[in-house]
Amino acid sequence: MKVGILGLAHGHVHSYCVQWRERPDLDISVVAGWDHNLARLEQTAKSFGFQPFESVPALLEAVEAVVVGAETSMHADLVEQAARARKPVVLQKPMALTMADADRIVRAVESGGIPFTMAWQMRTDPQNIEMKRLLDSGMFGKVFMVRRRHALGVHLWSDFAGMWHNNPACNRDIFADDASHPIDFLQWLLGVPETVMAEIETLYSPAIPSDNGAALFRYPGGPLAEVVCSFTCTAHENTTEIVCERGTIIQNYGDGPSAGVPRPEGACGLKWYTVEKGDWTCSEIPSPPTHSPRIAGLAEPLSDFLHGKRPSIATVQEGRMSLRMVLACYVSAREGRRVRIDEESVRGV
Repeated sequence: MKVGILGLAHGHVHSYCVQWRERPDLDISVVAGWDHNLARLEQTAKSFGFQPFESVPALLEAVEAVVVGAETSMHADLVEQAARARKPVVLQKPMALTMADADRIVRAVESGGIPFTMAWQMRTDPQNIEMKRLLDSGMFGKVFMVRRRHALGVHLWSDFAGMWHNNPACNRDIFADDASHPIDFLQWLLGVPETVMAEIETLYSPAIPSDNGAALFRYPGGPLAEVVCSFTCTAHENTTEIVCERGTIIQNYGDGPSAGVPRPEGACGLKWYTVEKGDWTCSEIPSPPTHSPRIAGLAEPLSDFLHGKRPSIATVQEGRMSLRMVLACYVSAREGRRVRIDEESVRGV
């Protein structure tokens, strides 16, 4: 399948290109690329050997499907163009900056009738899939609390302030950009919550906003689900905690800062305790030595999607809802109150 890349801002796209190049069994050939940043386009085209295009329409004529990896502010325009050309779309996270742009994407995908998926690697990570399987099996009974910690150290980088992630014309900020991962994880694992209470703070450098945040989502009748994000984090260990009626599930080494630092030899990445057994069970699914394999691991599910072998990793409506959950956190943090996910105020963020 001949695939084109619309925008090379998101670094994750490079991981997919490497995998598709090195694994001919995935049957994906990246043959074309476009980017508004010509220097970035030329450099990446040379690295991966694809043809650079100066216009989006010209690229769309040359490919069978596209991966949209441009700056977040450009997502709606690019998806609309791809949908008019009837090309399947893989879209990088987050879906958009605003609900208005998310609605444009939904309309384009649904009116065009095109295959569409969000590129969420947390939904395809083997340990995450195992945690969902365990909960769905019913063996743990009622779920009381879920906590997902997700972190990066990017705000400590000397050059991060000048990157596009912090340009309001391109992106909101790193919380919207990267907290979207664990927030979508909650939607995938538990469904859509009713309300959220959140705090989002700038604690390191006033020049780079929203470096630490926490959000508590309420599901009617339970569970309570917490997302904790620090983008000033150099090292960690625990990633996921799920407290249930008949046991507890624990995951360690599940994000960048926890996967990339030394760990005890033979340490168990995913384990669970059941009241019935009275002991811990260690999963046979290994934790990768760094976070990069998790990102690269999305290449195969994306290939399967593009070839019609599997459904969307996340539908356009699920992408829209994950954005709504993220933006509701901003309303809560700014106004200091519990916010309903379906509030009209979320559209104004």
